Amino acid sequence: MSTSRKVVLVTGASSGIGAATAKLLAERGHHVVLGARRTERLKEITEDIHAAGGSAEYHALDVTDAEQVRAFVYAAYSRHGRVDVMVNNAGVMPLSKLEALRLDEWNRMIDVNIRGVLHGIAAALPVMRTQHHGHFVNVASIGAHQVSPTAAVYNATKHAVWAISEGLRQEVGGDIRVTTVSPGVTESELAESISDPESRERMRTYRSVAIPASSVAAAIAFAMDQPAGVDVGEIIVRPTAGRT
Repeated sequence: MSTSRKVVLVTGASSGIGAATAKLLAERGHHVVLGARRTERLKEITEDIHAAGGSAEYHALDVTDAEQVRAFVYAAYSRHGRVDVMVNNAGVMPLSKLEALRLDEWNRMIDVNIRGVLHGIAAALPVMRTQHHGHFVNVASIGAHQVSPTAAVYNATKHAVWAISEGLRQEVGGDIRVTTVSPGVTESELAESISDPESRERMRTYRSVAIPASSVAAAIAFAMDQPAGVDVGEIIVRPTAGRT
């Protein structure tokens, strides 16, 4: 168990990296606040955490709605008196070639992957400034550092997350830490959100070697556990097999 119990907010917590992070941090003694649109899944995960002796609560959350994100953060702040860590994890990945002209999917990625992170920062930064401490953990992707066919827009959104995080890190300094976690191929439901058949099959093959979401959760926990004067700026987590 961690020697310092923290209040940790996790977006996109209904599956994958978000759910694994909530479970691991609760296991380590932190109080986790889960947010996502699928409240039935959040309820199940929260009940699992409670059954294992952990501390957790959940709220319905659509990160594309700035007011919902603000309410999510301030509900935690009002109840617990602080927000120690904000894990901006929510993301979508409906890949397709640019020539497919899937504008709705492009806009959805921009709304969730970029605006969702900005909304999280906008909601939590004033709280962290007021309390004179805090930690943002923004989940990007190996796609922030390399581009592949069918993933141009997704790569662009994740590079934006990296750039926003680096800018935030340079601006805040002092008592507020910023970590970007960039997972390589990770077991998740993201591939199932791909509507383009060719891209979906390509991604299934691409994901034949993947690390468990719990490994990314462990990287997030590592960054959180560093002494107050240490800021882990970025962690890239890849499978040992393969190159991505």
